[in-house]
Amino acid sequence: MIASTERFDLAVIGGGVVGCALFRRFALGGVKCLLIERGADILSGVSKANSAMLHTGFDAPSGSLEQACIQAGYAEYLAIHDKLNLPLLETGGLLAAWTEHELGKLPAIVAQAHRNGVADVRQVDAAEVRRREPQLAGNVLGGVLVPREHVIDPWSAPLAYALQGLAHGGEIRRNTEVTSGDFDGERWHLETTTGPIDARVVVNAAGLQGDLVEAMARQSPFTIKPRKGQFVVFDKPASRLIGACIMPVPSERTKGVMVAPTIFGNLLVGPTAEEQDDRDHAAVDRGEIEALIARGRRMLPALAGETAIALYAGLRPATQFKDYQIEALADRHWITASGIRSTGLTGSLGIAQHAAALYAKNFGALTTTSEPIWTPVPNLAEHRPRRHGQPGYGEIVCHCELATRAEIEAALSGPLPAGDLGGLKRRTRAMMGRCQGFYCSARVAAIAGGRLADLPTGSAHEPA
Repeated sequence: MIASTERFDLAVIGGGVVGCALFRRFALGGVKCLLIERGADILSGVSKANSAMLHTGFDAPSGSLEQACIQAGYAEYLAIHDKLNLPLLETGGLLAAWTEHELGKLPAIVAQAHRNGVADVRQVDAAEVRRREPQLAGNVLGGVLVPREHVIDPWSAPLAYALQGLAHGGEIRRNTEVTSGDFDGERWHLETTTGPIDARVVVNAAGLQGDLVEAMARQSPFTIKPRKGQFVVFDKPASRLIGACIMPVPSERTKGVMVAPTIFGNLLVGPTAEEQDDRDHAAVDRGEIEALIARGRRMLPALAGETAIALYAGLRPATQFKDYQIEALADRHWITASGIRSTGLTGSLGIAQHAAALYAKNFGALTTTSEPIWTPVPNLAEHRPRRHGQPGYGEIVCHCELATRAEIEAALSGPLPAGDLGGLKRRTRAMMGRCQGFYCSARVAAIAGGRLADLPTGSAHEPA
């Protein structure tokens, strides 16, 4: 336990992708910053399960804060991803219409994209859709081409943001839950499960707990209603079936089910959109998964011959509002960054820019770092060189994903080592291939040697 109260300029509550991006931005701005995460590792909540799209914002509500943050985040990702060794799989997107009703919506979608400044979006007829994606079902009626809608690594990006924040003097505290907070007119006094924290400004990036955390500062103007999205991951050979991300015509409630390549060489189908009350558990439902697979096969009939290797579900922090809920409460020394749903991976860097502007306006100027420290992360993308392809790679531990012992050891050390098995998987891809750890889990446990909170020490008889 931490006996004395530690003092910070700013504390970010929530270590998802938005929290990591905020932490990075404020640390770069010279703020003594703390990132607080109740889980054993970053990305233990909303951010661990998403579709990994880098969005252009072509279909975001025009003039919304979401649109502005998506497009600012998109631009910043392109500007920094090489320096952080973050991948970009340039797939493009193809929004497909399967009914006359959906076909009728396409001109408005193109017009909205153009209003949003995404000028290269255009409508295409059924013949061009089939030419571009010959494996799609023959009853497709037309589509909208979105050339700059791409795929990224959803886990390495926030890890890189967090590491850069650490390199610039920030601190991250995991396994730490904020239990209460008191504002004395000048500073916040937070009680946590690892000891008291004192901060001049608090940023609420608590995701699914956002309205509960907001209640420390005011009666929350929004209510989090968890929305579950379930996904099916197909084995790597299925990725040959499409080139672009195949997106549906969205409804008022959801962007709908897509079929997309992943950065790791798989094919993804999902998500569903199901309201639930439980904020902590996202169970996979057999009936919904079967319906999801059936829908994927209707769109892409050749999927019937491919193998699904993994199922997962995640929760999104939906509110009663369509737009992001981001604002500064100047008199309370508080910044809210909540209601961030499916576009948060792209929008996170833009959200951080917006929050930094709110801070500068209300709480004091930030510095400009002319020569930032760059913290590149290991590449896990299938289309770029991996560690196993380099001389002296050593032992391959996970043969499905070709994860090496050197990669696993690296993920268990350094300034932000994996805190649990999920964190190790997200850093290395170990145990995430077609056997889902059946063959390599004992070896991974032996290498981890008790360093992960939820993984027992491996057998002492395992080879070193």
